[in-house]
Amino acid sequence: MTAPLRLEVKNLSTTLLQRDGALPLVRGVSFELHAGQTLALVGESGSGKSLTALSLMRLLARNARWQCSGEALFTDAAGHSHDLLQLSPTRMRQLRGNQIAMIFQEPMTCLNPVLPVGEQIAESVRLHLGLNTTAARAQALRALEQVEIPAARQRLDEYPHQLSGGMRQRVMIAMAMVCEPRVLIADEPTTALDVTIQAQILALMSRLQKDTGMSMLFITHNLGVVAHHAERVAVMYAGQVVEQAGVSELFARPAHPYTQGLLACLPGRARQLARQTGQAVALQDIPGQAPAMDRLGPGCSFADRCSASLPQCSLQPPPRQGTSAHHRSCHLATQP
Repeated sequence: MTAPLRLEVKNLSTTLLQRDGALPLVRGVSFELHAGQTLALVGESGSGKSLTALSLMRLLARNARWQCSGEALFTDAAGHSHDLLQLSPTRMRQLRGNQIAMIFQEPMTCLNPVLPVGEQIAESVRLHLGLNTTAARAQALRALEQVEIPAARQRLDEYPHQLSGGMRQRVMIAMAMVCEPRVLIADEPTTALDVTIQAQILALMSRLQKDTGMSMLFITHNLGVVAHHAERVAVMYAGQVVEQAGVSELFARPAHPYTQGLLACLPGRARQLARQTGQAVALQDIPGQAPAMDRLGPGCSFADRCSASLPQCSLQPPPRQGTSAHHRSCHLATQP
């Protein structure tokens, strides 16, 4: 039986409005996120992953003009559905940080440097749960203990610069989790951490998700993390989802040339190929670079880098092929 739907994104598009015209940066992104599920959003830098998340959270930069279209249907704790793109700023603030929360990529740029971390966590509790100062501080302490920060009571009164990178990341997770959100967006939460701390943070997030039943949109470029921490994966390229499938299905049978290229870059795949062929291990790469978003043509945005490109690939938008469980946007005839 399919778990209840928490977030349904339909044809999300985000456009930057400039003096010399409109620049589409997120183009027709669609996905579903069910209760307790982790959906990984993957792709190389500049593919639109973080901008998709910021669009859903209504946190786009204020020093630019943006236009968002499509639907982002969020189901709250009472079972009511809300289109995040259409909510008033006041209603969005009530949901943001409360029922839908986000862990940002670099905590040092997101934490307030002049406030103790305990106060920053307690602020969210006072705002969304209506607790007084004493009760909010106690809740902040419990949140820090939940994310396993050593000497949590002492850390309450410390400032971000006094904490290590791993501790700051745990503070960010505590801030996002303190109100027990139904949906958590994690934007590359382990990028700036060393491998050992990365493993600890990922294990912590998995445990918290299991304990609370929240849904997670996990943004990353690390396919190894995807293999171990997600149920479904959506692959983004040049602002679009080019393939979407269950994790095991995608790793076993990648259907889009871009996904195939990403998986071929993994060291494990290179070692497997070396064993099969008896040749030395050689890491592969995808030739060329992702196109500039202001220079996209009418066809497939991956056509210039694709070894299997057909004449129509550069001239016509690729059709969607496959099923709702595993689909891709590609001109090649082979079905997923």
